[in-house]
Amino acid sequence: MSPRTPIAAAPPIPLGREVAYPRHYDPGLLFPIARTLGRAEIGIGAALPFVGHDRWHAYELSWLDTRGKPVVATATITVPGDSPHLVESKSLKLYLNSLNHTRFDTADAVLARVIEDLSQSAGARVDVVFGLPAMADIAHDGASIDALEVEIARYGPPDASLLAADAGEIVEEQLTSALLKSNCPVTGQPDWASLHIAYRGPRIDRAALLRYLVSFRDHAEFHEQCVERVFVDLLARCGAQALSVEARYTRRGGLDINPWRATPGHAMPARLRDERQ
Repeated sequence: MSPRTPIAAAPPIPLGREVAYPRHYDPGLLFPIARTLGRAEIGIGAALPFVGHDRWHAYELSWLDTRGKPVVATATITVPGDSPHLVESKSLKLYLNSLNHTRFDTADAVLARVIEDLSQSAGARVDVVFGLPAMADIAHDGASIDALEVEIARYGPPDASLLAADAGEIVEEQLTSALLKSNCPVTGQPDWASLHIAYRGPRIDRAALLRYLVSFRDHAEFHEQCVERVFVDLLARCGAQALSVEARYTRRGGLDINPWRATPGHAMPARLRDERQ
């Protein structure tokens, strides 16, 4: 095992340009992005209005054993939502690929190294375990709003004024939509996700919610920031007493991300994967 290379504080961002396939272990490939940059735009200050995490699923993880024989695995990576930095997805892919030609004594040594590197990049303890969550049972995932017959004419930027709720009817329900799409803010590539909302409070107008979610369609923003925007807009516009918002993004480059944000005290959603992941 070669000596550990320190993580650079601000390496050139690898997005939007050709990057050579890494042949050697290099934690300096990880590119942290300050969460405050996206949060300032939607009015989130130092006192966060939510708890949550960013759960990554890694489908293409490999390294060499002490004999040079390849080992393959999958992993679930959980970054706390209150960490100072999010980890940019392409840099995470490149970093994991840098393990492909690196020898480790044991699988536990791989976990320890990845936890250490990702925690340093995020600025907080990151949890990493081998394996992936179970597939979701769509029938028990909430009521889908996607079959509603609605006219839609706005595809960006996200328009919170579209949201509405009935203050005269307090409910507790779960809603889902598979129609959330936004774009990478640097490459312009599409990001697809299903959104899962659990709340207690004034009944959310489902047609209004669908129009609002579709208004992300031409919007460029990182996955984590999109979910935080949805959370903040729902809380402000619909007056939820308790709210949970989770997006399950489809896989790109062997990785998918599942940001979750909720009001403090809200139960964590079950760790599941969608069929599109």
